[in-house]
Amino acid sequence: MKKFILTSLAVLTAATLYTSCNDMLDTDPRKTEVTDAVFPGKVADVESELSAIYSIMNTMGGGDSDNQNIFFWWEVMSDNCYGSGGLQDNKVKSLHHLVEMSVNQYAEPYKLLYGGIARATSAIETIDNVTWREDQKSLRNQLLGEAYFMRGLYYLWLTQLFGDVPLITSSVITPEMEEQADAETAIYPQVLSDLVSAANLMGTERGYGDGHANKFAAEAFIARAYMFWAGFYKNVSELASGSAPAIDLVAQEGCTAASLSQADVVNYLKDVVSNGGYKLCEDFRSLWQYSNSLLWDEAQDDQGHAYEFIKDMKRENCFDQPGMGNGNTEEIFQVQFMNASSWSISGTYNAQRMYSNYVSVFWGLRNGASAMNGDREKTYPFNQGWGQGTPSCNIWDDWTAAENNQSNPYTDLRKKASLIDLDNELVGYVYEKDDCEESGYSVKKYAEVNLDACAANNDTWWSMCEGYTGSSLENKMQGDHFEDFYLMRYADVLLMLTELTGDAQYMNQVQARAGVPLTGYSLKAVQDERRWEFAFEGLRFNDMRRWTGNNPNEGSYAPKALQAQAGKQIVCLGDKSNKRTMAHMTCSWTKRYIDTNGFLSKPQTEITVKNGKLKQNPGWDAANAETQYKVLY
Repeated sequence: MKKFILTSLAVLTAATLYTSCNDMLDTDPRKTEVTDAVFPGKVADVESELSAIYSIMNTMGGGDSDNQNIFFWWEVMSDNCYGSGGLQDNKVKSLHHLVEMSVNQYAEPYKLLYGGIARATSAIETIDNVTWREDQKSLRNQLLGEAYFMRGLYYLWLTQLFGDVPLITSSVITPEMEEQADAETAIYPQVLSDLVSAANLMGTERGYGDGHANKFAAEAFIARAYMFWAGFYKNVSELASGSAPAIDLVAQEGCTAASLSQADVVNYLKDVVSNGGYKLCEDFRSLWQYSNSLLWDEAQDDQGHAYEFIKDMKRENCFDQPGMGNGNTEEIFQVQFMNASSWSISGTYNAQRMYSNYVSVFWGLRNGASAMNGDREKTYPFNQGWGQGTPSCNIWDDWTAAENNQSNPYTDLRKKASLIDLDNELVGYVYEKDDCEESGYSVKKYAEVNLDACAANNDTWWSMCEGYTGSSLENKMQGDHFEDFYLMRYADVLLMLTELTGDAQYMNQVQARAGVPLTGYSLKAVQDERRWEFAFEGLRFNDMRRWTGNNPNEGSYAPKALQAQAGKQIVCLGDKSNKRTMAHMTCSWTKRYIDTNGFLSKPQTEITVKNGKLKQNPGWDAANAETQYKVLY
């Protein structure tokens, strides 16, 4: 495992290199300390530009996750998680119920993503301000490809959040660019063109755990973007039929094809399989920090605590061993973190704690602080956190039902590798007195972990790693989280290939690693495998949407799955005897999903500044009580 103190990508200067977003916001990206006429002047300047582009992901994936971490949001909006948390944690509850607390609640990712797009566009336009030597042409193409990749990725996320938005592809904003563009016919062709440019321009060397994109990352995201477009916008829920249409592409450097077909997408994925050099980790648990060798050693020595769940692992498969954990053999693209957080990092964006993987705090055990005061006897090896986005009863119940298949019952390692069963794993666990929507489960994948060896002050296990000198945040519970957040794993490439081709051999590799029965292709089998394999990794909600299409009804995949949460028993106000049933905040999940099609409300500040050129999404009329947060507990 590489050292957690990263220096090459997520540098602090990246947070302030460019501090503005875009003309379509209420700031001007061209009013920077450096101008396109003089910058970039050398290769190092282009590298700094890229660091600034990538750092947007740190800002989203780091602190204040309830305000801006879209990967956490998409899990909370799905049937995998409840809002939960304490009585005061209302933002996360509003996400789960698909309502809003204010007309600008979802503004942060809107601004952040446009900021990343502006930075990437500037890098694309100015790449040849540098005088490239002949022996630097491949480096030039790599850096340009990374800029195209990040612009395509940021637009993909922006449209999945907000649908039709302005399409800005130049630092000189034309009147046409100020208009709201159609995502299906204008933005997705640009997204896929950017990703195709990236795949054709980038090489195969960078990447592999260093935080940069490479050719194979672009090829994998071509598939993800195309599958969402074909499923959601073209209503092709079962892609194995091969009936998805081609999408027109935009001519630009690196992208000369007129269109992209489903067969093209399959070929891109097969290139990743044949030439990428990626492979599944032998043990699914190797992906997650609770399998670190320090905790494994404690499990073996029978002194003090022992975490039995990892005791049977091979030590060489532990999270912090070569080829495992951060930079593992199946990690294609990820958000990286480092020990450089701060309560206030200057710049345009809200960047508090941006270099810490803050989902570990949000998904951490709330663990009855007033009753237990973080009593490690009842929570070892997991640390306390804020207990938001707790796993739903639905994911545990649905998973258990799948395991109890009457014709072939099995045990799926991934279930207990992904979730903490509080009543059976943490005997005596006590809920906080103001807990809401407790299901009896917690997220294990990104859970905070400590050791007997660093039990004082609930330090995280990272404080025992090589190179650690002290928390940059001076609050280890909130600052010391450096586990990569996976955005693309090789397992996803395999499952996408099965879904696109109907060939189960790829899915079978994922099933074999989990120790579950190998099955033939069916859409239901792929849907289940994706849910189990990628639980709590930010993919579930948009998978649900593309299997639903853009004309949902009560029987469609997403509305039906979301509404299945209603009636589940939950614990509220910390009292396990005080059982309540889950109910929607204002109407029903079915209605809210159908009304909104899974899109969030666009920030009213942006609608106002655009003076009618940006329109609010359907289902978000602030005068309608069904759209507004309501106190339930």
